[in-house]
Amino acid sequence: MADANAEPAAGSSSSNESVTQIEPIRMPTIEEIRAQEVWNNCAVKSVASGVMGGGLGLMMGLFLGALDNPITNDTMTGRQQFVFTAKQMGSRSWSSCKTFAVMGLVFSAAECIIEKARAKHDTTNTAFAGCVTGGSMSARGGPKAACIGCAGFATFSVLIEKFFDRHT
Repeated sequence: MADANAEPAAGSSSSNESVTQIEPIRMPTIEEIRAQEVWNNCAVKSVASGVMGGGLGLMMGLFLGALDNPITNDTMTGRQQFVFTAKQMGSRSWSSCKTFAVMGLVFSAAECIIEKARAKHDTTNTAFAGCVTGGSMSARGGPKAACIGCAGFATFSVLIEKFFDRHT
């Protein structure tokens, strides 16, 4: 016989269980709305991306500049080698800083402008922004280089977008 004090079996419902309450939706404050409007501005997004890209380029340039050590002159003292390597790291990091800053600024501006013009937030915007960025970054090499840069950067941008799966 079953004991009257026994716990109810798993899967059976009890009338004492609490019902899950749905939290009410909180409306954003005026400050939150203004901050969102500022960050929706393409110029603000582009400048922020340029600054962050510059910072990334600076760090990558320092790291890769430290790894690149083509010193073959054995007559240099330790201090001369240190100064030579520091100068190389500085020039490489500044070059990478400028490149990544321009790349971030152009890509972010192109994506934002295309997104606002199309009124859609999808992978097509990323592909076009990648094409604009790759084409403009490699335009000095001529039309063939610009086309290859456009296709390459667009492909890379879409692959990164799919990897992170930002758009559905």
